[in-house]
Amino acid sequence: MASRVQMIDSLRASARSLTAAELASVCELHVSTVRFHLEILERAGLVHSRSEQKGTRGRPRHLYTATMAGAPQSSTGAGYELLAGLLAAHWDGTADERASRAERAGRAAAGAQQVSARQISGSPRRSLSLRDAVTEVAATFAELGFEPELVTERAGVQLNLHACPFRSVATAHPEVVCSLHLGLIRGALSELGGAAEAISLTPFVEPHLCVARIVAADEVALP
Repeated sequence: MASRVQMIDSLRASARSLTAAELASVCELHVSTVRFHLEILERAGLVHSRSEQKGTRGRPRHLYTATMAGAPQSSTGAGYELLAGLLAAHWDGTADERASRAERAGRAAAGAQQVSARQISGSPRRSLSLRDAVTEVAATFAELGFEPELVTERAGVQLNLHACPFRSVATAHPEVVCSLHLGLIRGALSELGGAAEAISLTPFVEPHLCVARIVAADEVALP
């Protein structure tokens, strides 16, 4: 499957806005798959869409453009990576204590993000289905630089996290970085009302893949 990074790169390389069908052709993906990824990228603020203005009848086409947020990271990214590594390495406590504090920090960050989003939009707190809530979480991780992928299971959802932008720090200090990401998932789902009973995160299932599994509280098959 072509990555969302490839989709953003294709939009940035294009001299004009592209439709989902045109982007699907460029990335060699099915158009429905592209539309699904575009929805997540747009929620994350990495892609902007607009309706094509034309003087003919019929439904207007949606055109997509990469935003400035979707631009490649600058060279200062190396500095942030160094800083993150130093902070993780010098966080006091045992491995379990560090993991617990990192998860709490992730939960708190997710809660603050959701409150801020509601204040900006003026919308009340929502209670989403588990699938919709995990889709919102995937959008957050897309914004962080991951390439999230949702897989529906019998009693929940699997969230595959590709291309972790903090991989080098996470490899050295998984108890901090991976626990922080687990806290982000748990905190966001709690705020979004996704009825989850069990949430786990298994880092480095493959060199560039971490897997989060979210089990529905009522253990019923998802649509």
